[in-house]
Amino acid sequence: MEDQQGRPAGLRERTRRAVQAEIVAAAMRLFLERGFEATSMDQIAIEVGMSRRSLFRYFGTKEDIVLGDHAAHGQVLRAALEERPAHESPWQALRAALVKLLRSLPYDSEDFLKITGMLHASPALRARRGEKQQQWTELLVPDIAARLGDADDPRSRLRAHALVACAVACSDVALEAWVGSGGAVGVEDAFDEAVAAVRGRSV
Repeated sequence: MEDQQGRPAGLRERTRRAVQAEIVAAAMRLFLERGFEATSMDQIAIEVGMSRRSLFRYFGTKEDIVLGDHAAHGQVLRAALEERPAHESPWQALRAALVKLLRSLPYDSEDFLKITGMLHASPALRARRGEKQQQWTELLVPDIAARLGDADDPRSRLRAHALVACAVACSDVALEAWVGSGGAVGVEDAFDEAVAAVRGRSV
């Protein structure tokens, strides 16, 4: 386990992360059983056996509990993107990175379907998720700009920003289609359809 600079995390930080993981696991169980809006921070505190005040030392809101991993997901995406061959097109590289993130998530299909449905159904969660995904965009732009020619060129960065934002939006559309179909529509197929529509091509 490492800190944000890649150094081994200290004991205090490892302990904090372990407690956070326990809180997230307990909260997600409650959210899936009772619904996000119907679950309170007090109920989560009781579930993990701590005071409400102690809980707020780890998470300020319910939204933070659900979306806390999204910042880490951005780092996973960036690493996955940087692993792609340099000759690969931006769209191919972004698709591969998004697929790798999707397949790395620690949920079975049924739970992930419920969690994604919860994310899309709650206006508060959708708004906060959008903020996190903006951070993803900033992390991915340098690699895509380099694939377009020059990472320091303002025009390359502009085009890269548009491509990344579009790919992230297409992933959201694909997940929404997957949830709306009850899992019948494949996420990757839906993503390809969305990208093809944006690019004016058939899949």
